[in-house]
Amino acid sequence: MSSPSVTTKKRLVFTLFFCLISLILLMGRLAQIQIIKGEKLREDALEQWTRDIPVPAKRGIIYDRNNNVIATSVSSYTVWCRPADIENPENISNTLANILDMEKNDIYKSITKKQSLVIIKKWISKDVADALRTKKIKGIEIVDDNQRYYPMGNFAAHILGFTDIDSFGLYGVEKIYDKYLTGINGRWIKTVDGKQRELPYDNQGFFEPQKGMNLVLTIDETIQHLAEKAALEALVKNKAKKVSVILMDPSNGELLAMATKPDYDPNDRNTLIFDPEEPWKPLQDFEKEKYDKIPWDTKSNLLYESWRNFPINDNYEPGSTFKIITSAAGLEEKVVTNNTEFYCDGFARQIKGARIKCWRYYNPHGSQSFVEGVLNSCNEVFVSVGLKLGKEKMHEYVKKFGFGSKTGISLTGETSGIVRSLESMKEVNLATISFGQGISVTPIQMVTAISAVANGGNLMEPKIARKITDNEGNVIHQFQDKVVRKVISEETSQNLLQILESVVSEGTGGKAYKPGYKIGGKTGTAQKVVDGRYAPGKYIASFAGIAPVDNPKVVALVVIDEPSAGVYYGGQIAAPVAGQILQETLDYLDYQPVLTEEEKKEFEVSLIEIPDMEGLSISEASKKLNEIGLKHVTDIVTPKSEDIVKDQLPKAGTKVKKGQIIELYIESTPIEKSSSIVPNLIGKDQNEAIEILNSIDINFKFDGKGNVVSQSPKAGTIVDYNTEVRISLEEINLD
Repeated sequence: MSSPSVTTKKRLVFTLFFCLISLILLMGRLAQIQIIKGEKLREDALEQWTRDIPVPAKRGIIYDRNNNVIATSVSSYTVWCRPADIENPENISNTLANILDMEKNDIYKSITKKQSLVIIKKWISKDVADALRTKKIKGIEIVDDNQRYYPMGNFAAHILGFTDIDSFGLYGVEKIYDKYLTGINGRWIKTVDGKQRELPYDNQGFFEPQKGMNLVLTIDETIQHLAEKAALEALVKNKAKKVSVILMDPSNGELLAMATKPDYDPNDRNTLIFDPEEPWKPLQDFEKEKYDKIPWDTKSNLLYESWRNFPINDNYEPGSTFKIITSAAGLEEKVVTNNTEFYCDGFARQIKGARIKCWRYYNPHGSQSFVEGVLNSCNEVFVSVGLKLGKEKMHEYVKKFGFGSKTGISLTGETSGIVRSLESMKEVNLATISFGQGISVTPIQMVTAISAVANGGNLMEPKIARKITDNEGNVIHQFQDKVVRKVISEETSQNLLQILESVVSEGTGGKAYKPGYKIGGKTGTAQKVVDGRYAPGKYIASFAGIAPVDNPKVVALVVIDEPSAGVYYGGQIAAPVAGQILQETLDYLDYQPVLTEEEKKEFEVSLIEIPDMEGLSISEASKKLNEIGLKHVTDIVTPKSEDIVKDQLPKAGTKVKKGQIIELYIESTPIEKSSSIVPNLIGKDQNEAIEILNSIDINFKFDGKGNVVSQSPKAGTIVDYNTEVRISLEEINLD
């Protein structure tokens, strides 16, 4: 046998090395599959031969402060489909359509999808689920589910908000506290083959869902009902755009109630619409067709408006209720005392180039002390106090009381209000802010600031949530009271409370008076600002109340937006709402009213017969009523002295108590047409232009933002009183 040749030996060596290298590569690949990627591949394999159906967890319950359920989750069922297991989609579509009350074509499209699992219908009842189970349709699964449910419908809707179809919070406390309320979903696992068909042998796994934690709010169900009833009555009676009622415990900033009307039912978010022509009237079933034809953009805006939480999301000019803040600042800084003397001649003339009216300019208040000025709500008094404080101090107190900043309340979409910067605050701005114009606030800011006056001077962070609990009632988290800052002294607080009580018992807030309840407060009436200027005929009436003033337990704020039933003064339409809600709340809290000696003798006091005011000028009528101890309001904010009274309420001959407010309805004299000279606005910012144009009663319209770059007509043009000036604005780069 001949020995192998060199060539053969080389071939053998090459083959040996090739086999060794191949073996090493195979071992490396095997190690990669078994060791490095083994876990991942096992997971992928498990996913391929198992089907995972989620089992939704129940969302936590929301309670009021007394553990009454106001939002919960109810048991329901969801129908799932495994398209791979469907054998006769045409017949099954018919069967499901009849049982589930759905369109056959929609079901057919779902059950023939190239997906491992699809939802056919969520939230069916037990009866429907049982009817479907009796059919034993292969490929159809019925899984326990739950649905968010609000047992009292529209109760506290703007506080609670709502969830989406998967029970995640979208609005209100449902969104803010979603991480606590949302539970952990369970799983129902089954084994399947490569075509996603369930294997015949039993190899299932079920993992129980974990329920979410519960939320306890600060609101009281009973007080919330009282607030909602009062808000709805005020909305309908005054034909208002919206009405808001807030009640707060001033000692700790807890909201006892917050109601806004119109509202919505979070159980049915498809019909949360109110007729824009009559916002106090909900849409009826026969009107839904009209709503369905509205373009989607318009529809979505209307839906958003119905969800909008006015006390948190919107700004308004507070008017005379802001005089509480000016009073607090003036008393605290000692620029004024209770007995400081003022004189009202109808106009504040201290500011060069400006003449600011008192609301009763046609019959001035004359000599009065500071306390009398508050009772009379005299603008001249508050302009003087503001000027004595100076813009630095006034701005400091505005900011200290929380205006211009978010309060920190745990509700969605809070705004900061609008406060002019110190640098841009001129003397005329200081004057108007002192009586509540030229500043925009939110209702939650206002009630929080007034609570600071009521509780001895501590600005509290408003609170809507008290605690988080588990399903056994154990406290998981307690929300603590928070003092933001000290704003005024205890002495100033007590003094101002007594003054505010006099406003109700003797002054413009008389319609909030309830014998024995020691209610203090302040009225407010403000013309609305629309598109940068005051809108004629559109007002916001408000009243801020505190009770009882000797030991404040409740602060109430009532805001009536755009009343259109004739009367719009805060003292006439908001004060009685606040007085009633404060009385009912204190009764519920077991407060025992204490009558003063004067109140005990109330019915022994001789009554005054109201004289006939019809045909008199407003100036003559005002003086005549003052002489016999009666007060009055008119149906327009700034009547002329010569305007004639055409009607009155109560009627002539009615006997009333001294201090009663008489409503005078006047027939305004025609405004004579006049001409004006268009001023030069080039280079002015928008605020400066508005002030100039308002002072000469010229209509105007802005285009753009920033400073004035052009105007039409040009400066110096003589125009008729109703001519509109078009003004173009642009941002000017000063670098």
